[in-house]
Amino acid sequence: MWVKKALIALGLLSALGGAARAGACGPQALGVSRTIAVGGPVHVGLKTYPQTLELKDHEVVLTFDDGPAATTARVLDALEAQCAKATFFLIGRNAAAMPAVVRREIADGDTVGSHSYSHPGDTLRRLPFAAGLAEIDKGAAAVDKAAGGKESKLFRFPGFGDSSALLATLDQKKVPVFGADVWASDWNAMTPQEELDLLMGRLRRSGGGIILLHDTKKQTADMIPALLAALKAEGFQLVHVVPGDAPPALKQAPAGWTSETDATLRKMGIEGPRKAGAPRMDVPLQEQREPNADKK
Repeated sequence: MWVKKALIALGLLSALGGAARAGACGPQALGVSRTIAVGGPVHVGLKTYPQTLELKDHEVVLTFDDGPAATTARVLDALEAQCAKATFFLIGRNAAAMPAVVRREIADGDTVGSHSYSHPGDTLRRLPFAAGLAEIDKGAAAVDKAAGGKESKLFRFPGFGDSSALLATLDQKKVPVFGADVWASDWNAMTPQEELDLLMGRLRRSGGGIILLHDTKKQTADMIPALLAALKAEGFQLVHVVPGDAPPALKQAPAGWTSETDATLRKMGIEGPRKAGAPRMDVPLQEQREPNADKK
């Protein structure tokens, strides 16, 4: 118990005056061990895809979804205090509402990608192709405008709900698609300590990976300083993803791999059977025909 309390205290102290400490981190800080340049076409993250970034044992990539929000500045302060970098997948309308936060992310050296314009509750998988593509394009444009033209072109599907047609279109545009290897599950209500325990337990079992967090969650913002301290204390090294011109080296999923994302979406009813006549999610809209078209 005292170890947990010490980690939390260390993390909280490191977050104080984050901006003032920028660039002043010593060997006690987590920092960034190396960068990986990522270009498209590529899909990574074992929760959804059968391959991920070729990370070494105890290497992690920090990613945050759904911002910016009122809590994002506290996450940025904590990262800056530890000379740590992350990738933020932004909702377009949130970026348009808080461009100053987006530009701070860029100025801090973090990577900014997009996460659709409005994060539809049914995910893009359930939308007609044209509507899903519009969500992607409008979101990327809003993030790019807020970022002063410095949006990285990385994309993450809301709820990881992709479709084969949308993936093919993003591949044609050479847009890298990010899933995740380790979920913090911070969409569930829990205390910062419970979230830290859950996430560190998963990291110990997996040995690292691409981590999914949400900077929109207060519990996560409260937890981040302690997380960075715990990563450092347990020998994890931080890898920063930056935009690149080509796909990176990949690690293939182990034998027997299945998509946890698909299983989760099925439980939500998103993978259920389509209603008669509903637009298909796996074929571009212009290639679809009306039901019984051959009989007309």
